[in-house]
Amino acid sequence: MRFTPNILDEIKARLPVSDVVRRRVKLQKSGREWKGLSPFGTEKTPSFFVNDQKGFYHDFSSGKHGDIFSFLVETEGLSFPEAVERLAAEAGVYLPAESEEAVRQDRQRASLHEVVEMAAGYFEDQLQGRAGAKARGYLADRGLGPALQKQFRVGYSLPERFALRDWLASKGVSAEAMCETGLLNHGEDIAVPYDKFRDRVMFPICDRSGKVIAFGGRALEKDVPAKYLNSPETPLFHKGSILYNHHTARKAAHDAGTVIAVEGYVDVISMSAVGFANTVAALGTALTPDHCELLWRMAEEPILCFDGDKAGRKAAARAIDNALPLIGPGKSLRFAFMPDGQDPDDLARNGGHDAIAAVLASAKPMVEVLLQRELETGPVDTPERRAGLEKRINEVLRLIPDEQLRRYYREDIFQRLANIMPGAASQRQQLQNRRAPFVPGQRGRFQAGRQEPQTGYRNKPLVAGPGIQRTQVFARVGALALREAQILLAFAFHPDILSRHVEELAELDFASADATKLRDGLIACAASDPVDHVELKKELVSLGFGDALQKVEAVTAIAKLWNVQPEAANEDVKATLNQVMALHRRARSLHRELKSAEFALGQDPSEENFSRLQEINLELVGLEGREAALEGFGIMSGRPARSF
Repeated sequence: MRFTPNILDEIKARLPVSDVVRRRVKLQKSGREWKGLSPFGTEKTPSFFVNDQKGFYHDFSSGKHGDIFSFLVETEGLSFPEAVERLAAEAGVYLPAESEEAVRQDRQRASLHEVVEMAAGYFEDQLQGRAGAKARGYLADRGLGPALQKQFRVGYSLPERFALRDWLASKGVSAEAMCETGLLNHGEDIAVPYDKFRDRVMFPICDRSGKVIAFGGRALEKDVPAKYLNSPETPLFHKGSILYNHHTARKAAHDAGTVIAVEGYVDVISMSAVGFANTVAALGTALTPDHCELLWRMAEEPILCFDGDKAGRKAAARAIDNALPLIGPGKSLRFAFMPDGQDPDDLARNGGHDAIAAVLASAKPMVEVLLQRELETGPVDTPERRAGLEKRINEVLRLIPDEQLRRYYREDIFQRLANIMPGAASQRQQLQNRRAPFVPGQRGRFQAGRQEPQTGYRNKPLVAGPGIQRTQVFARVGALALREAQILLAFAFHPDILSRHVEELAELDFASADATKLRDGLIACAASDPVDHVELKKELVSLGFGDALQKVEAVTAIAKLWNVQPEAANEDVKATLNQVMALHRRARSLHRELKSAEFALGQDPSEENFSRLQEINLELVGLEGREAALEGFGIMSGRPARSF
């Protein structure tokens, strides 16, 4: 199977290197990069670095360097085609079967690139010729002199209907190729295809590698239907997944630590001219998921620049709605608004670098712009209107997929509301002061001098019952839970299972520091493929994970968990792991929900929030019971196996 550069680039664009690497290496943020222990050798000090913006990893201890494909080849022994096929499946990229038709399509794409490149050169020549005088005058008025014109390959399309068509035809280009690249208007109702771009300043649009794939044209006459016109969708060009100036902004974004997104071609060029080469544009479309992913590959918090007028704020509001389902830890946006009546081009030409820098320095986090948008929908001067505001905010925040981030957003927004609506905040605080905080395992007390409510559930503080207090879920924070020890020893005593399921282990998070340490040790050892648990234990000890292993073994020794011991049958161990890991994931999720429910009850002591807290507590108790039931199954000393 042949893998074209476009296909490989598409896979790499959808899968950050850190996402692929962290399945085998525990990564920590280090400036603009990630670092971790080398997967290619044994070390105690991290010398392995990953850079998502540049799309590579580098291991200083071994000198190995590469991308996501070479990482799988090096760490898993896959062939290059196998690595591409696996990552393509994860990225959702279709790999066409190798055939004569596929080869023909590859050649056709290459020829289409040549046609578009020829058109770009033609437009450049026309701008610098006699016919381009009017266009050069327009560009000069916009502050785009010859140097910038050459840097961004700006051109001009002649007013005649067949100027480009006839020129390309004279070079041997077929009408079909011109139509397929979007250079001609054509269709059933058009007898003779004609030039799509006429009497326009032309801005070439490039892919990530810098190849011209499409054009944007700015009309010079005022009475044309569309002031800006982009190429249509073609085999080379998909507007929703392309950023203008992406190919040159990537390095500048890495050097600056951020990337700036504006709305127009001239905005990008003017920003670059005053020192902001890390600027891109979304080609006049609303922000798409592909745009967000491209921006986040360049920086964790891209800055979106909008005009300061009503239209700019509406565009920012649309961007928020499109981005909320996509954000997460290390993936957010900031918003910068130009002074009213100006766009980035105006400000760059009139105020220069310092004026742009001042606007960027005042960029607001997305949570602030989101709240401002909701506040601008109407007054909040009555209880009903404030309730409506909170309802709208809660509905919007449901778009955030990460539960913890969603909780932080809610906390931040209501703290901001408390600062700007002190009356409402004081009422909420009075309600909170009339009840003791919910503390698992402790009996709350009301503060002296405060009167207890006479009705409803708030006349007594919430207290975890004795049954819940005896369970693991209310153990002290950081204690090594029996469930965590059971999972880890199943992998430690059965290295063949570890080697096949190391990715599942890497995805688990543990409350105990010792459990987390042993998990990291097991992941590090999996690459060497130990033959049995004795060899694996020796390797863990040699790498400095022996103390964590001892603590985990001590927990399971007390509980006498036979179904993870070395002599346990593999089928029993697998069945145990399937159930215990499922319980573990659910328990960790419930703990996060419990914290969120406690916070919600503190903010709003309603019957609904109290019921939710009770439901979580009951599910935690039920989870504990299901976990205890696991101890009696399996095969050992001749017991028959049970299927799962």
